[in-house]
Amino acid sequence: MQVAELARSALLTVVDFRCDATPASPTVVEVHGCHSVSFVRRGSFGCRTQGKAHELVAGSVLIGHPGDEFLCTHDHHDGGDECLSFQLSEGLVASLDASVDVWRAGALPPLQELIPLGELAQLAAEGSSDVGLDEAGLALAGRFVEIAGTKQRPPPRTNPRDRRRAVEAALFLDERCETAIPLERLAAEAGLTPFHFLRLFRNVLGVTPHQYLIRSRLRRAARLLTSDAPAITDIAFAVGFGDLSNFVRTFHRAAGVSPRAFRKASRGDRARVVELLLKR
Repeated sequence: MQVAELARSALLTVVDFRCDATPASPTVVEVHGCHSVSFVRRGSFGCRTQGKAHELVAGSVLIGHPGDEFLCTHDHHDGGDECLSFQLSEGLVASLDASVDVWRAGALPPLQELIPLGELAQLAAEGSSDVGLDEAGLALAGRFVEIAGTKQRPPPRTNPRDRRRAVEAALFLDERCETAIPLERLAAEAGLTPFHFLRLFRNVLGVTPHQYLIRSRLRRAARLLTSDAPAITDIAFAVGFGDLSNFVRTFHRAAGVSPRAFRKASRGDRARVVELLLKR
């Protein structure tokens, strides 16, 4: 595990986690030291906490509550994983005014309301955006608190083999998100009927295959929007949207701002940053 502290302030600490564990690696029970919101930017891993098992893939969010034990597993993927973790001060947590249940959710699936903000935070961490890393972290944490109470993922009722099937299908989608992949093909790759594959994927990862595909496209679009080069129309087609209007509507619904406004925010337009933080 590679751990690097990227920033520290009175409000939060930002830590970059890069794990190269494989299914053969030993597992160790860990304890959350503070409230945290960690955005999974690559790979996958499992997390067992509070009597629940979660499978996290790119775009998922791991939630930490101080004193809670958790166990990370890598049963279904040997390519490692990377997370950008925002560890929050108690003062900031109090100001967010969320219930204990929200902070003990364990994890959230890839949600379109969080993915653009998670990508913006990652770009800020890389120095590819003029938005402050603390600003991006505040936006992500605030948005998480706002939606967490209504976005509970169902408890999975699956065996290890089926959980692996779901994770591998998500990785397959993530690598090919710019193309249209029929449900029948995904089901065939998993060795299941479309009906059983759809139910399995939803139970394990908390979203449907199509929803995950759209989240993957949004993550890629958010990253491309910080570049000076591609036009927004070109980005829409490059990530797999069939037309510009559909991309604009989907992105605005997810991020709360248009792709153009998001691009301006990533370049340090302070008014747009405030809009990302507060206009919900």
